[in-house]
Formats: sequence, structure tokens, C-alpha cells
Amino acid sequence: MKIHLKRLNDNYHFETVNERGNVIHLDNKSEPNSQGASPMELLLMGIAGCSGIDIVMILKKQQLEMTNLEMDVEGFRVDGAVPNVFTRIHLKITIDGEIPENKAKRAVDLSLEKYCSVAKMLEKTAEITTEVILNGSPVKK
Repeated sequence: MKIHLKRLNDNYHFETVNERGNVIHLDNKSEPNSQGASPMELLLMGIAGCSGIDIVMILKKQQLEMTNLEMDVEGFRVDGAVPNVFTRIHLKITIDGEIPENKAKRAVDLSLEKYCSVAKMLEKTAEITTEVILNGSPVKK
């Protein structure tokens, strides 16, 4: 797996391109007119995307179709720490569709505990917590 990074201005705006030509812009979020995601935001996007792919795959294998999947991910860090790593990450996962509650919860658990490579890397420094909403109602832990 490879990416290429190129600086685009005289500050912190970068363009990254993967081997398939997909482009993502990065920038320093504390700069005015930031033109991309920060590297730490990309980590949160990575865990959301990784887990989202897993959840869809797990439920599809069970022939359960979602009508919607959304995720809100929040990362928490200690102010002033260097390096300023995430110490806690919370995922609020909203699923809609004809899916039994236990299957939705199990798909989320399997993703974060077994399959999601990003989560497995981040759990070394951060406690990862979840909240699952199925068809508008919270799923019991």
C-alpha cells in the first residue's frame, strides 16, 4: 500500500493520492481557510470507514439489508500533551433497516473487536466506545 503526498501552498495544504488515483486533501485545521482534513481527523474517518465496511459486509453475509448507515465519531485527547494522541474514541452508529437488534449489535462488536484494522491499531492508545441506534432506538449494551 502506497500514497504520494505533495505540498500545494506555502503553508500546510497537502494533496495525497493513493495507488488508484483517489485524492484527499490535508491541512492544518488551526489555520484560517483550512482546505483539508487534519491528519487526526483522517484517523477518525479511517475508523468510521473501516468499521462501516465491516458492518455492511457482516450484515450482507447474513442477507440483512440496511436502508441507512451513519456514524458520528468523536476523538478525545489530553490538552497540551505531546504527542497529542487520542485517549478515547466514541462511535455513535446509526443503522436503519429490517435488522434484529442482536444482529446489529453483533455486527458492530465483531467489527471493532475482530475485523477493523484501524480500530485494532487505535485501541493501543485509546479506549474505543460505541453507541448503536437501530431504527431510531438505542440498542442495549
